[in-house]
Amino acid sequence: MDIDAIRKELRAYEERREEFYRFLDEHIPHDASTGLYDFKTEPKLDAQKVYELFHKLDYQARKIRGIVVNEIIEKSGD
Repeated sequence: MDIDAIRKELRAYEERREEFYRFLDEHIPHDASTGLYDFKTEPKLDAQKVYELFHKLDYQARKIRGIVVNEIIEKSGD
């Protein structure tokens, strides 16, 4: 796999990650003192949407893992 294809997959991962966190930011308030998500407010999330976004993020991460294994680890053993 060439470097441009790898960069494309890494950009896609970053896009999925940003999409996931954007959804969380829109639906879960942040604790003013820590800046972390405030789950004490018991936000109501659309479980199907959370799963959809997480699945896209996880799928892309697994693709990158495959690239690392196939293109870097296995080829370094040659």
